[in-house]
Amino acid sequence: MAAEPLFVRPGVVIPAEELDVRFARSGGPGGQNVNKVETKVDLRFRPSASRALTEDQRARVLGRLGGRLTTEGELIVVSTTYRDRARNIEDARERLASELREALKTVKARRATKPTRGSDRRRLDSKRRRGDTKRHRRGDE
Repeated sequence: MAAEPLFVRPGVVIPAEELDVRFARSGGPGGQNVNKVETKVDLRFRPSASRALTEDQRARVLGRLGGRLTTEGELIVVSTTYRDRARNIEDARERLASELREALKTVKARRATKPTRGSDRRRLDSKRRRGDTKRHRRGDE
């Protein structure tokens, strides 16, 4: 039912046929409408089988979102925010794109640095003062 591809970020566009949209009756407010209109949206995406992701991107997504995947390897985004099916579809699509965008971010590697001479001196001065305070409490000096 998802007729258009999902734009995640430049270079990553998920084809419409890789998105599975399902509907169900949603809980919450809505009166009698709630019992007869299927406005809840389940948007399913299988990153392991996606042609839109490179091997590196797929590994990153599976590593970061692995805990959210079903046993079949599907990432499910549910939207029941609105009382309108079309708005719930858009909400679910945006949330899926946002999650994938976040998972695809590369984390900048931290480079180890040495403490500065000044920070070393301050740390040792602080330790010395603390030790002096404790020594004076014992009454050794």
